[in-house]
Amino acid sequence: MTNGKIQILEQTHGDWVSLLADLGEPAYRAGQICNWIWKRCVFDPADMTDFSKALREKLSEILDTRVQEIVREKRSKEDGTRKFLLRLTDGVEIETALLRQGDRLTACLSTQAGCAIGCPFCATGGSGFERNLTAGEIAGQFIIMEKHAGREINNLVFMGMGEPLLNTDAVIRAVRMLNDSKLRGLGIRHIALSTAGIIPGIQALAEAGLGLRLAVSLHASDDKLRDELVPCNANYPLGELMQALKDYQATTGDRITIEYAMFKDKNDTLEHARKLVRLLHGLHVFLNLIPANENKGGYERSKPEAVLRFQSVLSSAGFESEIRVSRGGDIKASCGQLKAREKEEPAPVPARAPKKQERRPKPGFGNGKAGGSGAARKNKPGETRKGKRRT
Repeated sequence: MTNGKIQILEQTHGDWVSLLADLGEPAYRAGQICNWIWKRCVFDPADMTDFSKALREKLSEILDTRVQEIVREKRSKEDGTRKFLLRLTDGVEIETALLRQGDRLTACLSTQAGCAIGCPFCATGGSGFERNLTAGEIAGQFIIMEKHAGREINNLVFMGMGEPLLNTDAVIRAVRMLNDSKLRGLGIRHIALSTAGIIPGIQALAEAGLGLRLAVSLHASDDKLRDELVPCNANYPLGELMQALKDYQATTGDRITIEYAMFKDKNDTLEHARKLVRLLHGLHVFLNLIPANENKGGYERSKPEAVLRFQSVLSSAGFESEIRVSRGGDIKASCGQLKAREKEEPAPVPARAPKKQERRPKPGFGNGKAGGSGAARKNKPGETRKGKRRT
C-alpha cells in the first residue's frame, strides 16, 4: 500500500478476488479489472465502464492508480530500437528498451534503478545503485511500452538496468504476473532472465519452477579475470557457479545460455576459448558471443576475425553458439549502456496509441499466444548466426 491506498499494479488476480469480495462484489469482477489493467492498460476506475458508478467511485477511493510515466523516447536510425526514460512515482528514473526484429518486438526490462555489481565496462554499474524495483514497477514497464507502441510485444528479457537476482522475490512475482493468463498472459518461454551469476538467486529460480530461459553473463573462464570483469565473482567464484548451474539443469532440464562479452586481447584469444570449453564441460549450454559495446573504462571491442576464431574453437568442441548483433548502439540502448540520468533535457514524448479511452484491444492483443509456443520459435532475441549444434 502507498499513502494508505492499494497500488494498482502490485496486485495479482488472487489479490483482486479477495479485495472485491471485501467490497461485496462477485469473483468475476477480478477478471474484469485485470483485463482493464493488463490488457487494455487502463488504470483509472472511472474509465472502467462495465462497472457500476458506485463501484468505480469506491475503487477510486481505495486505489493508488499512479504508474510510471515515459519522460523521453529515443529511436535508433540504424535498427529501429527504441529507448525509454521512465519516471517512477517517487521520482526515481530508469531506462528500458524495445527491440525490433522483423515483425516482432522484444522488451528489455530493468529490475533495479542502477546496479550494484559494478562491472567496469558497463555504464549502468557506473551510474551507481539507487534501489530495487517492486514487482509492479518491473511488470508495468512491459504494459506501458506495449500501450505506447500500440501493438503486442512478443518477448521479454530481463537484461535492462540492474541485477535481477539481487531482487529475486520481486522479479519472480513480476514474471508470474506477466505470465498469468488472467493478467498479461505472456508465454513463459518468451521470457528470459540474465544474471551475473548470483548463486542464491539461481537456486531460487530452480525452486520456483517458472520455466523461463536462464542466461548467465560469464565473460571469463578463470577467476582472476572474472574478478576484474564481474566483481560479484569474489562472492560466487566460477567453481561454485558451475556447480550451481549443473544443479539448476538437473532440476529444470533446461538449456542455459552463456553470454560472453568479448574484449580485444582481454578474453578473446584461442587459449581463452579452450579454457572456456573446459570450464563448461558437462553443461548443456548455448553461447552468445557479444562483441563488446564501446563504453568508458578502456575495454576495446574484439576484432571480427578474433570473434570468428573464438567461435570456431567452440564449434569444434560441439558447442552451439551465435555472434550477437548489437542493437541500439547509436542511442546507447545496447547491453551495458542503459543508465538513469542524462544531462540533456527531456524531449516531448510522441503521442501514445491506442488512446486511454479505447476499450477494444487489437485482435490477439494480450492473449498469451505471442506468436506461438517457445518450442515453435526459431530464433531468440538477438540471434544472427549459429555454429554446430552440440550433441
